[in-house]
Amino acid sequence: MTATTTVAEGAPRREQGGGRHGGRPAPDPWRSRLCRWDLRYSPYAFVTPFFLFFAVFGLFPLLYTGWASLHRIELTSPGRTEWVGLHNYARLLGNEFFWNALRNTATIGVLSTVPQLLMALGLAHLLHYRLRAATFWRVALLTPYATSVAAATLVFVLLYGRDYGMVNWALRGVGIGPVDWQSGTWSSQIAVSSIVIWRWTGYNALIYLAAMRAVPDELYEAAALDGASRARQFRHVTLPALRPTVLFTVVVSTIGATQLFGEPLLFGGAGGQKGGASRQFQTLGLYLYEQGWFNFHLGRACAVAWSMFLILLVIAAVNALLARRLRQDR
Repeated sequence: MTATTTVAEGAPRREQGGGRHGGRPAPDPWRSRLCRWDLRYSPYAFVTPFFLFFAVFGLFPLLYTGWASLHRIELTSPGRTEWVGLHNYARLLGNEFFWNALRNTATIGVLSTVPQLLMALGLAHLLHYRLRAATFWRVALLTPYATSVAAATLVFVLLYGRDYGMVNWALRGVGIGPVDWQSGTWSSQIAVSSIVIWRWTGYNALIYLAAMRAVPDELYEAAALDGASRARQFRHVTLPALRPTVLFTVVVSTIGATQLFGEPLLFGGAGGQKGGASRQFQTLGLYLYEQGWFNFHLGRACAVAWSMFLILLVIAAVNALLARRLRQDR
């Protein structure tokens, strides 16, 4: 017998490997190419709808408003345009109503932002610890944010009524005479600010609560071992950890105050676009609305809009500087 073995005649023969794939069929080159295209271009396809909507409803109105602010355009004849350059902006700088609206916007912004964020911090601190029915209280905090601006403002108009409002009724109980909330400068601005505070305090409280949940428990345990009370833990542990979040809410609230429109418009009633008889609570948003849709000066209204946009850019720049300083201090 020879050393080599022979295969039986009836046994099936195993075919030799067909090339580099060991008997497996060669992959389809078109399918491989489609897979590579899918991995490379699918993310762009997913984000394309956002950019399309942003271009149509965000970028185009912004650019068109900038173009219109350099022209004289009347809403009665929007097809007729006249190049005026920076004339609309020069008129704003010399217009006392614009500066009055800017002052009112800043005042209402401070009156609404500072108490709002302080109350939000306190509420978030209470909810951060174990509390009965915590889910109920969190939902209750978000309820004002879910309420429409029109409904909330109309309720506050009734509360601040001069003759039959509940606020004046409570003031009479402590010996203070009735206040005409819509006529006075400070009273009307405080009333408008209270609407903003009521609507946004719970929203900011939930943001602070989420940030507090991210603080490591070990820090609180170490502070408790050192004998720190809850108040000292809040001051020396919670607040330093919340500085970026607090800065974020300050910037967002400031931007919202700059764009304030619905609350003062509905609070002023029939002549709400003027912000009261003496324009005592007219904001930049109301001044823009008055110029464009009551005085029909569309070019001037666009100049007001771009002035607000430039103010927001300044706020964003200040935010970036503060954020950079906070990162360097860590």
